[in-house]
Amino acid sequence: MKFDAWVLSDKGRKRESNQDSVLLNSELGVFIVADGMGGHSGGEVASSLAVTCAEEVFKDSESLERSPREVIAKAYEEASHRIFDKAAKDNPELSGMGTTMVMCYIRKNHLYVGNVGDSRCYLFKKPYLWQITEDHSLINEQIRAGVLNEQQASQVIARNVITRSVGYERDIEPDVFEREIFSGETYLLCSDGLSSLVTDSRISEILNEHAPEEALKKCVEQALENGGDDNVSVLILHFE
Repeated sequence: MKFDAWVLSDKGRKRESNQDSVLLNSELGVFIVADGMGGHSGGEVASSLAVTCAEEVFKDSESLERSPREVIAKAYEEASHRIFDKAAKDNPELSGMGTTMVMCYIRKNHLYVGNVGDSRCYLFKKPYLWQITEDHSLINEQIRAGVLNEQQASQVIARNVITRSVGYERDIEPDVFEREIFSGETYLLCSDGLSSLVTDSRISEILNEHAPEEALKKCVEQALENGGDDNVSVLILHFE
């Protein structure tokens, strides 16, 4: 099925550097957004390593012999090992660095979504928007446990504490979701620089009101207008 893809990343209004890393590789059918964390440029190093390592796994000739789920799991495994080992062996001042990583992988007429952390994948088909991924965050665990409701959660200061990341620990297990692709669907990947500042209802409005490429720009602009507290990265896949 024919598709188009666009990506846009901005360091935001309050950060000195952009610790997000993105990948748009239409030839491989791989699309990634990673949001790094860690001092001494650790976040930037971790997200860049994760994306580079994942792309290498998908480029490997053996990847097509594996199932899509196996390839995705391998990508996360290799990325986590490389980040953890770099901090442990090569550069101790980067100890504790890690990154979120959400990805889409197209194989035949199916889309596979991998996720670790609180970067997100949404599915949009007019006029509705659904969040496909589950946030690996402390606040989401509290919501699921019934400790907080959505309204209370929106007021919590430490909203960005994540409970699973790539590279903070050497071994990591991603969530993997599979969907058949249908014409007219749009998938949006983003770092929490978008989702923490722009509500799902507003993202849905933007996607309903604009063509995908323009919606991409509008989403980033909206995050900046709402404070631009964090780096913001958005990647849109649209299927015809």
